[in-house]
Amino acid sequence: MGTRISFTRPDGQSAEGYLASAAKANAPGVVVIQEWWGLQDQIKGICDRFALSGYDALAPDLYAGTVIPYHDSKAAGAEMNSLNFLEATDQIVRGAAQFLLKGSPKVAICGFCMGGAVAVLGAIRVPEFSAAISFYGLPPEEAAKVADVKVPMQAHFANEDDFVTPEKADAFEAAMKAAGKPLEAYRYDASHAFMNEQRTVHDRNCSELGWGRVRDFLTKNLG
Repeated sequence: MGTRISFTRPDGQSAEGYLASAAKANAPGVVVIQEWWGLQDQIKGICDRFALSGYDALAPDLYAGTVIPYHDSKAAGAEMNSLNFLEATDQIVRGAAQFLLKGSPKVAICGFCMGGAVAVLGAIRVPEFSAAISFYGLPPEEAAKVADVKVPMQAHFANEDDFVTPEKADAFEAAMKAAGKPLEAYRYDASHAFMNEQRTVHDRNCSELGWGRVRDFLTKNLG
């Protein structure tokens, strides 16, 4: 449904990503951020689903073409750890937002796992975003102070998660509340990555519930 495109970063360099366009002009936009596996088919499918829901969706390729197979967590971790998160947010992610804003009135960011952490960074560092959604991903506190979040956020956490544990989710919610930041937070009786239908941890009921909440949140914040 979508296609691979090139777009320009704020520093003038080129980046690439997967773009799925809505069937209408001037649709709101969503920048979709990959899991630590790279820009694989499942993330492209997320973009396609956003497009079918009426949004232009662009997933920037943060790994520049590298895709890790699901069984190789070691390689995925190494690729993620080699990523400069702040530069990727300021240049690749912001460039994607600026690209969508050429035809979209408002743009949000939605990320999964590693991408969820980038979504929080985007809510702090990218002025083009009007809303942010994080699925089971949070950046280290030293990299992102929630008091600096500039847009409404929606966060989805799994109760059976060894990466973003319920304790980390609790701390994030408490910090956002203390800072007076708008947050919708949801918990699911599921495992980490429950939105990924290509993996055994996928939970269809929780996934569809999450999708409905995302659509409602985007309607409220993007129009």
